[in-house]
Amino acid sequence: MKFGIIGTGTITTKFIDAASYANCELSALFSRTEKGVAFAEKYKIGKSYSNFDEFVKADFQAVYIASPNYAHCQQAILLMQAGKHILCEKPVASNCAEFAKMLQVASENNVILLEASKHLFTPGFASIQAKLADLGEIRRVLFQFNQYSSRYDNFKDGIIENAFKLELSNGALLDIGVYCVQLLVALFGVPKNIQSSCIKLHNGIDGQGTILATYETLIAELSYSKITQAVTPSVIQGESKSLTIPAVSQLTEFSVHSANQAAQTVIADKHPNNMYYEIAEFIKIISNKDINIAKKYNNISMESLKIMDEVRKQQNIVFPADEK
Repeated sequence: MKFGIIGTGTITTKFIDAASYANCELSALFSRTEKGVAFAEKYKIGKSYSNFDEFVKADFQAVYIASPNYAHCQQAILLMQAGKHILCEKPVASNCAEFAKMLQVASENNVILLEASKHLFTPGFASIQAKLADLGEIRRVLFQFNQYSSRYDNFKDGIIENAFKLELSNGALLDIGVYCVQLLVALFGVPKNIQSSCIKLHNGIDGQGTILATYETLIAELSYSKITQAVTPSVIQGESKSLTIPAVSQLTEFSVHSANQAAQTVIADKHPNNMYYEIAEFIKIISNKDINIAKKYNNISMESLKIMDEVRKQQNIVFPADEK
């Protein structure tokens, strides 16, 4: 399948590597900066475009979007109106209103729109999902992703890069908290109630936060941060056993613990680049025209965005995209 690509960041290079395992032809690249030409040459991408209208008209069937979050909605809509399928980096949109517009355009143009939530496409996710029944009644969930941002030092020195800009729909929640939110929704559905708190930085963006989500029979706590570092695992606690996950963004392995037995560790992902799985599933959905599978993933994306919208409302974090 011929792909167009938007973005030249680190995540794009990982996508390019993963695409090499999925028999993809990288036909076109869009970048607003001059480095797009050199990037396309380095990674053997067919042609580089700095004009978006020309990029939209280029010869490819699908697009991987890895532009700043605020641009996802507008770019995806224009591409879908031209008949292109979309695999969009998370978060797929700034808010659920934007995503609703995107889904409508996808439906009108008979194309597939999918959020590149890599952890949900991995064998590790399916293995964890299958293991839940062994834990007994699940009572408590703690998902955490706390990773000191390489850009935070510059922020403290007064240099605000994209990762800490409200106008780009960024921040700790949408950047890394989204992994926790999506995993919660994918495994346990929509909570009945949400409470949250955060630490804001001097420009009003969230540096870290906590979400408390309650269900009928379990309580979930989500912890995320771009200004602290932690290596503590995430945990799903059942009445019989517990399951620990070293990294919610990867799901390459997990361990099951019980009171009377040694921990059982499951190595779930053997692929050298786990972004491969999202690409393979995306292509499979397009090839099979399996709208129902796409809807399943889109529902997780929508419910996750609703949660994040509510969290930002509680924390009084407003993006320019919210006001459109």
